[in-house]
Amino acid sequence: MRHRVAGYKLGRSTGHRNALFRNLMTELFRHGRIRTTEAKARAIRSEAEKLITKAKRGMAPGGNYVHARRLTAARLNDPEVARKLFEVWAPRYENRPGGYTRIIKLGPRKGDGAEMVLLELVEE
Repeated sequence: MRHRVAGYKLGRSTGHRNALFRNLMTELFRHGRIRTTEAKARAIRSEAEKLITKAKRGMAPGGNYVHARRLTAARLNDPEVARKLFEVWAPRYENRPGGYTRIIKLGPRKGDGAEMVLLELVEE
């Protein structure tokens, strides 16, 4: 039974896993899409969507803009990417209630057969 078991460990220590998630999310917001394994994509998908929602709420009238900026910057490695999240991605999804990412299966990786996917931010 998997009751109350949430999240993905991916066979890594806590610090390594946090660094991996941070790097993947930073590159996703930098380029708009990343090619990775299915397990990693599923692991960061919800975190990335939560960051976009935070940015949207910070941009909304009455939203605490500075607080939202600091929270998102703390989850990303690059301040320039955090800025792009607020200036490019959040306004794009202003009227969308969720579902900002898409996973497209690409097939197995040649070396080890891991299922590869394209995780991308949805275009309006």
